[in-house]
Amino acid sequence: MTVWDDLVGQERVSEQLAAAARDADAFVTAAASDEPPPEASRMTHAWLFTGPPGAGRNQAARAFAAALQCVSPDRALGGAPGCGFCDGCHTALVGTHADVSTVAAVGAEILVKDMRDTVRKSFTAPANGRWQVILVEDAERLNEKSANAVLKAVEEPAPRTVWLLCAPSVEDVLPTIRSRCRHLVLSTPSVDAVADMLVRREGIEPDVAASVARATQGHVDRARRLATDPDARARRAAVLKLPLRVEDVGGALRAAQELVDAAAEDAKQLAEEMDGKETEDLKAALGAAQGGRLPRGTAGVVKDLEDMQKRRRTRTQRDSLDVALADLTSFYRDVLALQLGSRIALANTDAEDALERLARGSTPESTLRRIEAIAACGEALDRNVAPLLAVEAMTMALRAG
Repeated sequence: MTVWDDLVGQERVSEQLAAAARDADAFVTAAASDEPPPEASRMTHAWLFTGPPGAGRNQAARAFAAALQCVSPDRALGGAPGCGFCDGCHTALVGTHADVSTVAAVGAEILVKDMRDTVRKSFTAPANGRWQVILVEDAERLNEKSANAVLKAVEEPAPRTVWLLCAPSVEDVLPTIRSRCRHLVLSTPSVDAVADMLVRREGIEPDVAASVARATQGHVDRARRLATDPDARARRAAVLKLPLRVEDVGGALRAAQELVDAAAEDAKQLAEEMDGKETEDLKAALGAAQGGRLPRGTAGVVKDLEDMQKRRRTRTQRDSLDVALADLTSFYRDVLALQLGSRIALANTDAEDALERLARGSTPESTLRRIEAIAACGEALDRNVAPLLAVEAMTMALRAG
């Protein structure tokens, strides 16, 4: 198994990254032996990975980071970097490598204070003599100040530093940053490719793998979660019942409240799992005795952690609502397909009775208006409209058709 095996349906991108990793490996080997470095035209200091949700942008970037850190002895015998088994590959893939720093949005934005230490680290030499890799998972969430900090680091990088930026599209990244990056575009994997991955890598039954791959339309992470998490399947089933529950005003408002409550519960569960341990670990690191008071002057550090945890809860709730909106959009897309007599395969075959009922009872025009209402809800959430207000407006629009 190599580091590229997790890139579902991205053979072209894998080939490009593997070639760049070979050039990078040759550059490091030549530098270590004081030989003239080879021309490494396929390797560069900054990369931009774009593609639709679920295409595997972050996985591709992390696989590349692992290949750059590969220390397999097979490389000396002509083997390609990125074996997937050595210590360099393993630690880079699981996120514990000392020379691979990951930055992800905790809240709605990546703040400059979240980037400051990482940018400073990007100018240092790698600890193990290979590459200093900075992986920014949500580059579209860089705000103005944090984006400018990244720009300065990308403009004049250290000789052995590589920046890997991930975003949905090239337009989501500042022109001054993207102009300094090599751009790789990932495509949505086919349903068959995702189903095959679930069978081979997760041991999922073929019929279940095919069903969840079809339901998520090639979104690798969501397909994996649906296949392995009963709670995720239950939440999706509840969302797919929502279109039948908005026939009156009371039903529409109750459905909105339940959708928002479910998302808030997701955020609460994550907080219960992570917040307490993070707080206790920080207090112990600051020298506080078990259950005792914090040392003087450290209250601000704990307050920063609490602020970060609050932003993470907000982000988790928003992510959960995004998944629900995607499921609803997929549902009405199937309704529209039935109304127009399209031959495309339905994504939600487990809700076929409800799809046919709505298709018979409405027009394609009303279905399109409902899809637009779901998109408008997502845009309202992007503008930080209160989740309940945004979802209530959506369910009322779904009722009106």
